[in-house]
This record gives sequence, structure tokens and C-alpha cells, in this order.
Amino acid sequence: KKAGKNVPDGDRARDCLQEIKERPKTPLLVQKFLKSRHPEPGTVCVSVGKANDPDIASTLVHGRRSGSSISAQLLISPPLKTHYHEKLRELQEAIYSSRKKAPLGQSQVLGPGLPNDLDPQTTTFGFKPLYEFTAGELVNPQNKTAEQIEQEVQEPHEQYLRSHNSYFVGERVNRKYDVRSYKENSRFGMVTPHNNDGHNVRKSLQWRCNTQMNHSAKFVSKRCDDFRERTQSQIGKVRDPIADTMGVPADHTFGAPPHPDDFGAADALHSTPPSEHWKGQDRSSTLVSAVRQHLKKANFQNFNSLLQAFRHYDKKAQGGIDKEDLLDMCHESNLDLTTDILDDLMDYCDVDKDGLINFLEFANFLNWKDKMPISRAEQKILTERKPSTTLAVGMRTEIQEADAEKQTGTESLAKCEDLEPVKVGSALKTPKTLCRTRVEPERFNTSSSAICANAGELAANDYNRTYGVPSVRTDLAAPRIKRISDRTNYGEEGTAYALLFPTLYSLFGVDERHFFCPRTKEEMKQIFQNVDLHIPDHMFEEAWSLTSKRHPTGEVCVESFQACLSELQAN
Repeated sequence: KKAGKNVPDGDRARDCLQEIKERPKTPLLVQKFLKSRHPEPGTVCVSVGKANDPDIASTLVHGRRSGSSISAQLLISPPLKTHYHEKLRELQEAIYSSRKKAPLGQSQVLGPGLPNDLDPQTTTFGFKPLYEFTAGELVNPQNKTAEQIEQEVQEPHEQYLRSHNSYFVGERVNRKYDVRSYKENSRFGMVTPHNNDGHNVRKSLQWRCNTQMNHSAKFVSKRCDDFRERTQSQIGKVRDPIADTMGVPADHTFGAPPHPDDFGAADALHSTPPSEHWKGQDRSSTLVSAVRQHLKKANFQNFNSLLQAFRHYDKKAQGGIDKEDLLDMCHESNLDLTTDILDDLMDYCDVDKDGLINFLEFANFLNWKDKMPISRAEQKILTERKPSTTLAVGMRTEIQEADAEKQTGTESLAKCEDLEPVKVGSALKTPKTLCRTRVEPERFNTSSSAICANAGELAANDYNRTYGVPSVRTDLAAPRIKRISDRTNYGEEGTAYALLFPTLYSLFGVDERHFFCPRTKEEMKQIFQNVDLHIPDHMFEEAWSLTSKRHPTGEVCVESFQACLSELQAN
């Protein structure tokens, strides 16, 4: 018999944490003491002596209530008056003397005593002058050109120069020199050297002793210079104030040099096995890449198809290329490889680690497979279990029927799923690309990590490991009341897209939390009534029951209720 106490199947942690009886209420006499010491959020702290006093301070207002004055709208744009009100205003203003002497829009009548038949507004005195032309014709005559006007102006100007000695602005005095020996544009004397940038002016404003100091060497005290080099930071040098007192050369290094490790930081983070460490193997990996590149060029230049190149390499007709065949082909390509480089090349190309390089590995690592597509005849030879001796048109004549007979009874060189079309709908195909996946490292795994029990943790068979703390802490429960100093993003904050392109609901202060938080039936009905959406009672009950059934715990939010309501209205 098993030890312990049998627990019924119906009990849950939720039932254990839920209180059966209601919590006892605090007496009113004790509440005033608690509220004075520990007030609730958002309430005013009231002393114990004033706890039961009436609340007068919240309704008490000091000062006098000011009455409303004329609004700015009436001052800027007063209402239009009727014709009756305009006439009434004119009669009221007719008694003013300014209205009689100088009415609006008319000239002032100066002095009394004018005859009654004399209208001061229309009567004029004197004779009307007769004008031959208007002011516009005088300023801009229409029947004369610019040359004629200039000539008419110049003729009286010469007489005006003789009588008044008055010149135009910028006009040169005509001294009646002999035109044969003198030209108007000629100049006397030598041109004075000058610079428009004021270089000579700046030079004349400087003392000669100051200019000589700029070209002479500046003397600096050696003691000050040594102190500056020792105490101030220099570009490209380490600041060491006590370097002179150490008595060691400048390139001296203290301490013992650490022994370099066989692995780097990336190998330690990704738990790379020792056989796959790349540190210290740069030379070997470079040589392997150079050999592969040389073989790719040789195969592309000497063979017309991948099948022809593979049969040339597979001299033993065993359906794969071993190390001896690969060494022979390197000798044919004038490559003298050492045993270590040959082993590295074989290990790089042999993905399945069976000791042979099959057709798929040969096409991926030793050829340019995209430039040598496979025809239909070659596809049939590659996928058949007993390769046929019929070859594709255009292949070289070196492939004889004996080569096909040697492989009779062997397995196919490639499977149908290993060949992919070059383009969509094309008959030509190419071998699929092989990926050199890393073997899962052997490390300690717990049962909880195997079933992904930890929140936010990936499964044990997932190779994409995640490091560090996430920016959005979805693994933590968001607090009900968030502190001001809490800068943690629990997943309820908006993204950069929501900030640049806010929704229509955000203008009214509605967030995603308001759409997805659970609501009661009364709250849901009140929300849809506030947006003027009247739903019949039977349809509301049907949508509520359908929404609650879809949720595991029977909770209903605005988003799910609206989706179910739209489905019912569509049906």
C-alpha cells in the first residue's frame, strides 16, 4: 500500500486559494484610525480627531463670483442691423455738430452765410482748363519710341549744361579735348596693385614685430613640457604618470602571458564539440577551399554534365568516390596533396560520414551545379536502380556501354526528391543544396526543459538557442498598479508602429487592453449602448453564450463578443 494521503481528483490550487467565507469587515470606530495612518490610494489623509466631522472644505469657495462679460465673438463680428435700426441710429446722431459740419463721406461745410441756391457739394468756381493730352500720355507716350524720347531729352539737356552747369548722376564732364589724341576710356598713370579681399589692409594694420614672431620658433621650458607629457593625455599613448620611476622599457609588459585556448567565445556559447573547433585551423580550411575551387574549374571545363564527371571520378563503379579515387583525380589536375589535406577534403565533402562521396555530395561540394543542369535522359539514369546504357544526346562518346553494364544491379545514384527544377515548370533539374548541420551537443538536460516547462524557454530539440534577457518580459506577470520607477515592458505597451500610426480608438484613450480584458454582461451591454448600437435581447444572449463557450474559462471580452456578433448578423 502506498504511503500518504489520497487527494480527490476535483481539488485544484484555485479552489485551495479561494476563500470560502467572506473576510470580516473592520468596525467603523477602527477604520478612522487605519485611514489616518494607512490611507487608501487616491484618498486624503484625515486626522483621527476630524474623522467624523462633516466635509465642509470640499464645498467651500472663497472670493466673489464674477459675472460673464461680452464675448470676443460679439466684439469681432457683431450681428448685422436691420434697415430700421440704421435709420433710427442716423436720427439719434443728427443732433451732433460733427454730423452737421462734416458728415461721413462728405466734405466739411465751412462757415454760414452761403446763398440758399448755392450747393457747396456740386458748385465750382473759375474756368475749366483745356488739356491737349493726359498725364498717362505725358509719362508714357504711345506714338514714340525709346530712342526718340531719349533724343528729345538730350537736346535740351545740352543747353541746360551750358546755362546751369547741371549734370546727371554719374555723368562725365566734357572738357572738349582733342578726340584724335585722347579717348574717353583712356586712363593716366600706373595701376596700383591691390587685393579685393583686404589682404594689404590687414598687413598694414599689423606691427612688424608681431608678424616676425609668427615665423620664429617658440621657446618652451623643458620642465613644463615634461610635466605636460607626464600628466596630460597624449594621442595614441597610454597615460602613465609614474613611467619614469618604474625603470622599465616602454614596451615592457607585466605578468605572465596566458596560454591560448583551443576554442573561442563562440564555441563556448554554442557548446561546440572539440572536433569542430575552428580556432587554429584557418590554414587547413583555406587549403581545402582552394582545392575545391580548382576541382570545380577543372570539372566545368572538361565535362559536359555532372553524370559524366561523376563516372569519371568513380573508377571502381561502386556508386561513390573513395579517398583513392579522389587522390587520383587530384593528380590528374596537377594537385599534389598531403595526407592531412586529403583527409580534411574528404571529411568536408562526406556529409553522411560513410567513407564515400555520393552523387549529391559530389555535385554540391566539387562542382558548380547551377551551371550544369541535368537533362531528362540523365534524370532517368540517375533515378533508375539499374542504369540504362542509353545516354543523352550531346554527351561525350567517352562514356561507353561497359560503364553502364558495370553498375547493373546497384542502387540508384540519386532519388527523385533529391532533384529540383532549375525554374518553375522547367524540364531541366539540379541537385538540391545540402546543409552542413551541426550535431546536437551532449549536455545535461532536465525533464522540465525537455517538455519546455519553463516560461519563455524553447524546446530541447530546438537548435536556435536564445541568450540574454528579452526586451519584452512576457514571462513575468504585469502588476496591477505599475510604479513610476518600473521601466519594464511586460508586453502591454505599444510598439513603434502604434506610435507612428495610432488607431482611431487611441484618440479617445482606448487601448488594446480594453478590448481584450474580460467583461461582465452588464458592462458589455453598457459599452454597446454608449456607442449607439442597440442589440436585441435574444441576439445579445445568443452572442454571449456563443462567446463564453469558445473560451476555456468562459470569459468574454469586447473583441471576441464583437466577432461572434458579426457572425450572427452575417448568418
